[in-house]
Amino acid sequence: MNAVIKVGGKQYYVTEGSEIFVEKIDCNENDVVTFDQVLMLNSKVGNPYLTGVTVEGEVLKNGKAKKIRVFKYKSKDRSNRRTQGHRQPYTKIKITKING
Repeated sequence: MNAVIKVGGKQYYVTEGSEIFVEKIDCNENDVVTFDQVLMLNSKVGNPYLTGVTVEGEVLKNGKAKKIRVFKYKSKDRSNRRTQGHRQPYTKIKITKING
């Protein structure tokens, strides 16, 4: 079964057994999470969500992504060079079951 779910303002295409990285969710490792905002199941499309369809997953890991560098530079103003870094927190989830 294939599904499109909405988590944290983003849409993810999932199948049973797939692993996805989503925005950090308040949960612990090995918890079971249920997503009820299912936009599409196989070829059936909701308006905006399908009713009676849920996707279950197991939390594998909470962590932070690799650090990215952000450079800010204004031309002809040498004193205003800045470097910033950012690490986005994430939750890794393995999709175990699609009910629908």
